[in-house]
Amino acid sequence: RAPATILLTQGLGYALACASDQVDAWRFEQAVTASAKADPVTALARLDEALSWWRGPAYADFPDAAWPRAERSRLTELRLQAVEQRAQAHLDLGQAARAAADLDGHVTAHPWREQGWGLLALALYRSGRQGDALAMLRRARELLAGHLGVEPGPALRTLEIDILRQEPGLDAPGRPDPATEVLTRVASAYERVDVGARMRLESAVGMLRNLAVTGAGGLEVAREQRAAAVAAAEQLGDPELTARVIGAYDVPAIWPRADKAQLSAGIVAAAERALAILPPVGRDPARARLLATIAIESRGTRDPRPAQCARQAEAIARASSDPALLAFALNGVFMQSFASTGGSAHRDRIGAELVGLASRHDLASVEVLGHLIRLQSSCAVAAFDRADQHAQAADDLAARHERPLVAVFTQWYRALRADMAGDDQAETLYRRAGARLDDAGMPGMRDGLLPLALLGMRLRRGQPLEATDHAWGPYEPWIRPPARLAEVPDPPADPLAEALWCLLGRAAIAAGDPDTMKRVRQALLPAAAEWAGAASGALTIGRVADHLAALDAALLTGRIAP
Repeated sequence: RAPATILLTQGLGYALACASDQVDAWRFEQAVTASAKADPVTALARLDEALSWWRGPAYADFPDAAWPRAERSRLTELRLQAVEQRAQAHLDLGQAARAAADLDGHVTAHPWREQGWGLLALALYRSGRQGDALAMLRRARELLAGHLGVEPGPALRTLEIDILRQEPGLDAPGRPDPATEVLTRVASAYERVDVGARMRLESAVGMLRNLAVTGAGGLEVAREQRAAAVAAAEQLGDPELTARVIGAYDVPAIWPRADKAQLSAGIVAAAERALAILPPVGRDPARARLLATIAIESRGTRDPRPAQCARQAEAIARASSDPALLAFALNGVFMQSFASTGGSAHRDRIGAELVGLASRHDLASVEVLGHLIRLQSSCAVAAFDRADQHAQAADDLAARHERPLVAVFTQWYRALRADMAGDDQAETLYRRAGARLDDAGMPGMRDGLLPLALLGMRLRRGQPLEATDHAWGPYEPWIRPPARLAEVPDPPADPLAEALWCLLGRAAIAAGDPDTMKRVRQALLPAAAEWAGAASGALTIGRVADHLAALDAALLTGRIAP
């Protein structure tokens, strides 16, 4: 037979070789020891569980035997400590009535435990029962003096005096909000429960998705840990799990420039690998989420493949009955809608569908996204009354659902609004909006945006341009192009493309470069009815029509047909 591993022969007898988690008494001792160092919520959860393991006195089957007496006494003392620790946790959480109910029977059964009397008196006092608290302390004194001939210890005597004086230090501490308590209990449960790697990964991504909309710190952590979660899923060799982990991070995206291009490229590569090994039949929701992820994370590129992925994801989602999946796919369609200039009407329809979809199915983040998209599309055609409504709706939703990053976009919008109205405070508002981006955790939006906004404002107002070197960031090739304009690439496919084309057009006019003028003119024609850069909801270089007119005039002056 196989060698024994639990019941072993030792000398002339036997021994049980058990792990620490296989003996209830040992588990109980570990739980009580750990709870003494834990926060009140965690301690309460652990002690409730540990005390539930008891079924009567220790070694109840051997009431007259001498050998278990010492261990019985030790475990009984440990159990009484656990009851008192649990009462203290209730008090720390502001649950005085619960503590009093538990302690009443405790002190009756164990009248010599001064710790129990003190906790009960404090619980009664915090429950608004000052008289009962003093009566309980006098009862404790009578029992101790009458049966043992001793006075209560210093702790009980001090507590009685403090209750008579109604010392402020006796009041209950501030109680954590219920949401924090629930979150702490759940996190504590994950530490104790044997949860598999797959469930841990999927749960982690769900938390990261929520963390990403809590503010800059949460967004940065979520961005970094998302990549780690995807890598861990791939290591498990399950493409469907990888698809779920990648697709579960359906955080709405509004700014079509990646904050961390390398991380985005890694997510895209992982999604493509998962798609390649996903079963060819079925698994449509997983496939759609992977395709939408590729479309969203490939933002700002002119590669046609992500746009195809967006269309495929949308087709799958429309055939399903999952509103969240359709919203995610439409977010991908929006991100890929900047392949050419113009297109604000198309994006406005996407935003309108997202708002309607979200309001019907209670998708708060999606509804915010829809309003921000409609805000941007309204700015593109200077429909500011409509944009004001969407900005206010986004702010209201953000306040109700705790989405602090929304204010970053609406603050930039209000700076643009003041700029377009000729307000003298526009520059101040732009600078405030730019300062807010410093801590927003969105470098893809932050880098170079403020200098570009101020440049556009001064160009339109005919003000002198500052000669100091600006941190133009990714926009420098179009703002300060090289002498050979033919070397300047097409701007990224994002809401600022028209603004960058217009700046390149100004450089071409100044250099008398007809080829570049024609190239810029061709690119800008689809956006002739819009304001350059205003589709960002953040800035504008002016009316595209005015820049086209300047190009046409320069080409005609040079006797070159547009």
